[in-house]
Amino acid sequence: MVDLSPRSWLSVALTGVLAMGTLTASTRSATARQEGVELGQAEDCALMAKLGVNSTDLTRIAGDVDVSPGTIVTGFPPGKVLGEINTGNADAAEAMQHAVAAYHDATGRPANGTISPQLGGLTVPPGVYESPRGFFQIDGTLTLDGEGDPDAVFIFQADTALNTGQVSNIDVVNGAQEDNIFWVVGNTVSLGALSTFRGNILAWNGITVDEGVAMYGRLMSLNTSISLTGTETEPTTHISVPFRPPTSTTVTSSPNPSRLHEPVTFTAVVQGSYDGVRPGGEVLFKDGSTVLGSALLDASAVARFTTAELTRGVHSITAVFLDEGSAVNEAWVYFEPSESPAVEHQVLNRR
Repeated sequence: MVDLSPRSWLSVALTGVLAMGTLTASTRSATARQEGVELGQAEDCALMAKLGVNSTDLTRIAGDVDVSPGTIVTGFPPGKVLGEINTGNADAAEAMQHAVAAYHDATGRPANGTISPQLGGLTVPPGVYESPRGFFQIDGTLTLDGEGDPDAVFIFQADTALNTGQVSNIDVVNGAQEDNIFWVVGNTVSLGALSTFRGNILAWNGITVDEGVAMYGRLMSLNTSISLTGTETEPTTHISVPFRPPTSTTVTSSPNPSRLHEPVTFTAVVQGSYDGVRPGGEVLFKDGSTVLGSALLDASAVARFTTAELTRGVHSITAVFLDEGSAVNEAWVYFEPSESPAVEHQVLNRR
């Protein structure tokens, strides 16, 4: 995760608008659970390129800009970088080395799902996906469904290209997070005007970003350059390292132990805040890997769920907080999902 200590550029990442879309199709579930892809020293980079980064008009980069071994960075100002610019130095070289390692890690993982090249309109569960035609295109809305797992990983492997249409969108639901989404592309990437993109792009060759794009993730051109087209007026073309204020979740059960068919209430408390705002959204209550039910957080960030359906024996109960976005001033804040430590709940026979 990104360092959450106060930084001026992190606050800019909260200007994202909650994106909505209509879903019309879904893929089959890719069941093999993936470990995360480590970015190492490249984690704080919003933009990384081997040769250079070129920006025109108004752009806003919430994160670092690293170029290595090249030294070309143009267009700032009028563009703004709310982080550090490193060109041709040891820091940039180390970050590039880690990004290349992440690229090879992600491309080397065997795919456990085959998916249409056109991703618009799909709802996709966690997994590793490859395109049978070597490229991915997004027109409309792609929804990435974490299925209640805050650590859900999505990897999309494209041999030749990734292209997004104008005003296209990626939405994340049920625990999916931008830090755990990876797009690894063997050639070029083009993000269409006014599109909203989420995740980390690791492309071997050039990346082109059209005006008005809102990108929540990282752009990395490992062998050539990145070209950004800004806007003439606000809002700007915006690239932001993912930022989600951290949370922690705990769960209790009462009564514990309980009797068979006796109602049991599980109470989840989610800790976390940003600018005085508490998390809001849904909490899943799970018995091992089985979802018992869900409830929404109240104004005090507490959720309760009652059931009388537990079977006799010991149950390992957890609560998973799934953020749905909270309004802070004129922006949306997305809190980091979290899962509680397990509570052992015992169900005895009837008296």
